[in-house]
Amino acid sequence: MTPLDSKLPEKLNRLSEIAYNLWWSWTPEARELFRRLDYSLWRDTEHNPVQMLRLIPSENLQQATHDASFVRLYQKVLLKYDREINNGHSWFFTHFPEHRGKIIAYFSFEFGLHNSLPIYSGGLGVLSGDHAKETSDLGLPFVGVGFFYPQGYFRQRIPSHGWQESIYPQIDMNQAPIRVLRDERGQEILVDVPLSGRHVFARVWYVQAGRTNLYLMDTDVDENAPWDRELSARLYSGDSEMRIRQEIMLGIGGVRLLRRLNIQPHVYHMNEGHSAFLLLELIREKVVSGMSFEEAAAQVKKQSIFTTHTPVPAGHDAFSFHMVEQYFHDYWPEMGISREQFLRLGGHQEEWGIAFNMTVLALRLSGQANGVSKLHGEVSRQMWQEVWPGKRVEEVPITSVTNGIHVPSWISSEMSQLFAKYLGPDWRERHDEPAIWERVVDIPAEELWHLHVHMKRKMISYFQEHVRRNWINGRHDPTQVLTGGTLLEPNALTIGFARRFATYKRANLIFQDIERLKRLILDTHRPVQIVFAGKAHPADDPGKQLIQYVYNMAKNNEMGGRIAFIEDYNMHMARYLVQGVDVWLNTPRRPREASGTSGMKAALNGVPNLSILDGWWAEGYNGANGWAIGGGVSFDDPRAQDYHDAQSLYQLLEDEIVPLFYQRDKDDIPRGWVEVMRESIRSNAAPFSMRRMVKEYTTRLYLKVLEGQV
Repeated sequence: MTPLDSKLPEKLNRLSEIAYNLWWSWTPEARELFRRLDYSLWRDTEHNPVQMLRLIPSENLQQATHDASFVRLYQKVLLKYDREINNGHSWFFTHFPEHRGKIIAYFSFEFGLHNSLPIYSGGLGVLSGDHAKETSDLGLPFVGVGFFYPQGYFRQRIPSHGWQESIYPQIDMNQAPIRVLRDERGQEILVDVPLSGRHVFARVWYVQAGRTNLYLMDTDVDENAPWDRELSARLYSGDSEMRIRQEIMLGIGGVRLLRRLNIQPHVYHMNEGHSAFLLLELIREKVVSGMSFEEAAAQVKKQSIFTTHTPVPAGHDAFSFHMVEQYFHDYWPEMGISREQFLRLGGHQEEWGIAFNMTVLALRLSGQANGVSKLHGEVSRQMWQEVWPGKRVEEVPITSVTNGIHVPSWISSEMSQLFAKYLGPDWRERHDEPAIWERVVDIPAEELWHLHVHMKRKMISYFQEHVRRNWINGRHDPTQVLTGGTLLEPNALTIGFARRFATYKRANLIFQDIERLKRLILDTHRPVQIVFAGKAHPADDPGKQLIQYVYNMAKNNEMGGRIAFIEDYNMHMARYLVQGVDVWLNTPRRPREASGTSGMKAALNGVPNLSILDGWWAEGYNGANGWAIGGGVSFDDPRAQDYHDAQSLYQLLEDEIVPLFYQRDKDDIPRGWVEVMRESIRSNAAPFSMRRMVKEYTTRLYLKVLEGQV
């Protein structure tokens, strides 16, 4: 396809540079630039500037060069872009000048940066994407390593029977913010990884997120056999054989990719255990250069950080010894150790037998390890105490850094402008300072409420357009048109539940007592409506059953159209939801949610949480900024737990939430409700920001490596 640069007028010749750098996605002026260029295309492409520039007629671009206000905005965006990319004033650059060139390499199975690049499945990927964005904002010398999946994660289709179908459309690389990496001769750069007696090759794609570069491997190249070309086709697909091959490519191939690009990291940060084989490759390199295994392992430990996200043993990848031997029998001699020593590095007793556990490997060979909330840190220390048999639980060296969200990515433009008005024009630069959020009390209740009502109407309008498109494209029958949010009312109390559909998240908890729920949602004077969205893993039939149950409830005429299920949840839809609902509902089975971040996004936009005291909410709830389901009471019997939590949920809705929402003054302002909104913002914005999180990783973990303190 013709390069974008050749299509652009000279006066706008850097538009493609901005379009290919996802910096635009969290920069209001840059978003406004593309919005002004062609608003219809902006909406139709779901805010994808690369696709926009491919589709926009050349004459429209020429017309833009004669629009003085557009050209001024274009120049303003370029000035801001150049200043930020040059990195002369960032936090890391000014506070730690002695470490400016010391690279931090961050390995993750998925990166959720923007919906135009659908190579993420959920919270883990969105966290990785937010992490990459914030390291750009703070100026850390940071690179990401992962996979590019040509078929991405699946698109969800819910037919009239309610059973989720998975569709895998090929990503059009010409319309995505991603480019293949080439050498000085223009040839594609390939990474070569030995894999069970053969060589597997991966081309390298790169994505720019501000100052941060991500390097993503893709095995769909001519040099590979057909079965190896499929290795990176889809995210989280295939059996354990496919998984171990993917994880070898991510860990070992990722290190070789960095070497190929002449990038020599000082820090290796593993986001989950998928990339833990990188530790073996780092040790192998050092042994080949002349070190003993013990010396090499000690050095690797000093530069490695491992973040675990999974609070249940079954969620950690483990492979049979037979499978590990198949892929590594030629590898451990290069590490200078025996088969038995190699297998002991990851050996762990699973429910189904002894196996090679990736989390155990990472814990044994990393100098620092952490969970992703205080509660998850406690759970992880208990779960993995056996890795340190001589230590008491409280001495297990797994700390915690609570997750956060990238504030500029998740706040609505309208709320951002309101904060600029009352918190100060520099609020974005200072958003991790708790003191600045004390000024939220200065926002008049009328302004905050009317803005929220506007965002709710905007969300419902988006749902209606979403359904209309599916109807026009022949994907919906009349029944499905009614279940997709077209009957939602902007004045009704609206609860949002949007996340991965796994059984432990209990999407059906609110349906425990149908008659009691009906009395709530069908109240003529104080109606309640609930919006559901989310995907189940393609292999998770119990999760699909949950979706089908909720979908059938949405279809049930006895629910009066007060239940909606919005198909094909993605980051674009998530923004409308976290910015537009009145209450954010979260009902995991404690302590199964390691952290969770969707509720943080809602809280930032003035949407209070109604949640189990699990993950981040165990830290965030203060009694005035939302509601706690169940009060932290735990039962050994899951059915008793479900009953207790459901009763608590109904009681909170009946006695506190619904009355407070509908208690209005003469101007129809629910002033008590607005106080909860204010407190939700004030108490949660700074402590659960990605800026706080990345600064914490830097000062508590990264600097220990950089300054040789591990």
